[in-house]
Amino acid sequence: MAWTVCARDGRRLSVEERGDPKGRPVFLLHGTPGSRLGPAPRPSVLYRMGIRLITFDRPGYGGSDRSLGRTVGAAAEDVRLIADALGIGRFGVVGRSGGAPHALACAALLPERTARVGALVGLAPQDAADLDWFDGMTEANVHAYVNAAAGRHRLTATLGRRSLTIRADPAASVAEMRSGLPESDRRIFADAGIQAMLERNFAEGLRSSADGWVDDVMAFSTGWGFELSGIDAPVFLWHGEEDIFAPVEHTRWLGRNIPGARVEVERGAAHFGALRVMTRIIGWAARLDG
Repeated sequence: MAWTVCARDGRRLSVEERGDPKGRPVFLLHGTPGSRLGPAPRPSVLYRMGIRLITFDRPGYGGSDRSLGRTVGAAAEDVRLIADALGIGRFGVVGRSGGAPHALACAALLPERTARVGALVGLAPQDAADLDWFDGMTEANVHAYVNAAAGRHRLTATLGRRSLTIRADPAASVAEMRSGLPESDRRIFADAGIQAMLERNFAEGLRSSADGWVDDVMAFSTGWGFELSGIDAPVFLWHGEEDIFAPVEHTRWLGRNIPGARVEVERGAAHFGALRVMTRIIGWAARLDG
């Protein structure tokens, strides 16, 4: 079921629900770039699990209006607005890849509403002490963050060109991405259903512009707007050891800096290994009793 939720400033947020409409609510926050149509368990699986899954396009992606200059922390307010509009009190949150820092924002800034948070293959803050932030990161991602440091205009030009290529032929873009992946991720990409889902996800997220992508990268490159040390909710951090998009040391750093965080690093897995464990971690996040 699709919804449009309006923020107080008039922005529209495009929202989708799957699974059991009377089930335990869990927000799933998409990657970068991405959309509400990104990787998620099948609705029938969610229904059997008794889970009401809520996804939405972050501002600037898909059907959601842009919020220029947004921080990572701003996602918490959008989650709160959607939860209020849908009559949801407490909820779990899971974020994958670029969605992971935004999920942590909910734990830090919505402590009375956020029961549990799962963060899969996420990034650490760029000013993280004692972390070589770029070590092990693929050249395309390093290039994007270097452009972000040079200013929004330069980043917009670079990601604008990449988004045009993806919009013109999503299938070719997914095939090209697969060619540069670690073997474990290439095996996951061999599934035709996953390929088709990723094509829909990228096409929807970038359907009108690269604004959401640009704003995500800028947000990751500046202060997040909250302190990890203030998180009280249970946090589950998962990472594939061979990840080249968000290197595994980011999650290890997060594990050292989030009180009580549970860290699971899987050998022989990489970035898209998160798709295999997502259902399990959504089930964990849905335990709203703490």
